[in-house]
Amino acid sequence: MNEPLLEVKRLSKHFSGRGGAQIHALTDVSFKMQPGEMLGLVGESGSGKSTLGRSILRLLGPSDGQIIFNGIDITHLSARDMRPVRRQMQMIFQDPFSSLDPRMTAGQIVSEALAIHKLVARANRSARVADLLRMVGLAAEDATRYPHQFSGGQRQRIGIARALAVEPAFLVADEPVSALDVSVQAQILNLLQDLQEELTLTVLFISHDLAVVKQLCQRVMVLYLGRIMETAPAGRLYAGPKHPYTEALLSAAPVPVPGAKRSRTPIGGDAPSTLHPPSGCVFRTRCPYAIAECSQVVPELREVEPGHFKACIRDVL
Repeated sequence: MNEPLLEVKRLSKHFSGRGGAQIHALTDVSFKMQPGEMLGLVGESGSGKSTLGRSILRLLGPSDGQIIFNGIDITHLSARDMRPVRRQMQMIFQDPFSSLDPRMTAGQIVSEALAIHKLVARANRSARVADLLRMVGLAAEDATRYPHQFSGGQRQRIGIARALAVEPAFLVADEPVSALDVSVQAQILNLLQDLQEELTLTVLFISHDLAVVKQLCQRVMVLYLGRIMETAPAGRLYAGPKHPYTEALLSAAPVPVPGAKRSRTPIGGDAPSTLHPPSGCVFRTRCPYAIAECSQVVPELREVEPGHFKACIRDVL
């Protein structure tokens, strides 16, 4: 197997709350990504998905752990030393409107990174911008238009073109279609899939939509209250989840066949506060299979099948 492009080791991110309380957004998150892989990151709202993506890109400073990108430990690099690394790591944001400067044209938005990183001579930037716009399904003439003159799907295409302008190796796509109309979501997803294959991009795809992740990603990682519960190849995880939380997520997802129903897995109440996470297994307060030992033991990710890992002390699934 090739060396991983990204390796995250026991990454934690804590925020300070009122009175000095600690908000445990991420705790001991570890995983690797191979070059050209698309990894789906799923979980309920508040599970820490966006925090993980932003921490990997160093948009947030990690509290503990390591982030190794392309063989370089970037965990504590200065802003100056991070600059050449940032060219290789880009983000596609959830809201395509708020992430674009309304005072800049599409061409200026896409060409900004070219100027910052001095990738293309000024005389050649217009041609490069036109190529990038066409790559994402827009016209070269769209370079002179402003964000408010585009639809939501078109604005997201601009955001994708901006991310690709510096020819990155790694992308974090943070809920890239959740703010779009259902009618255009499929178009953007197909575009991302085509670009990922064509450019051999490594993509961390964050989503709450399990059907989308199944369509796009080779592997899936399930996050709950800042901890990884399960990770496995997509087909294997969807066919046979091993963690009670994954089973609950899948059973609650809509069935694409009219009239068909899934057997529901009970999952009680709301997720606990990240200010006061449960002792032991953080999922135990909502788990139908919890036993007394679950309150005492923090389960480590263990391999239950080749390439299939779960953080649970019980073999109930």
